[in-house]
Amino acid sequence: MSIRLPKQFAELQPFAATWALATEYERAAQRRRSQPHDLQAFYAAAIKKLPAILKRVDKYPLGKIEGVDVHLFRLALSLAEIAPHVEFYGSDPRVPFAFSEERMLGFHAGLPD
Repeated sequence: MSIRLPKQFAELQPFAATWALATEYERAAQRRRSQPHDLQAFYAAAIKKLPAILKRVDKYPLGKIEGVDVHLFRLALSLAEIAPHVEFYGSDPRVPFAFSEERMLGFHAGLPD
């Protein structure tokens, strides 16, 4: 599936297929699979656009984001997933000094794609 973003977010297009993920479990798994330079590149691009993304998706009632804005919102959620790893953990995709995250299994019932 090709994920298209609005033209004002074109600089995030290279990250859309990788990071516009529907569930927290998918976002955490992608973070763990990523290399530090991948986290840094996504973070650097997305953090600059975060205010514009949030302003755009704020026009929707809670839980009712639709169209291409769903992808923007998911990019913002992925940014929230990786930001601590870039800002606090030296871009390590794992949580330092923690048990294996793979032990935690995500379950999402009744959520639309």
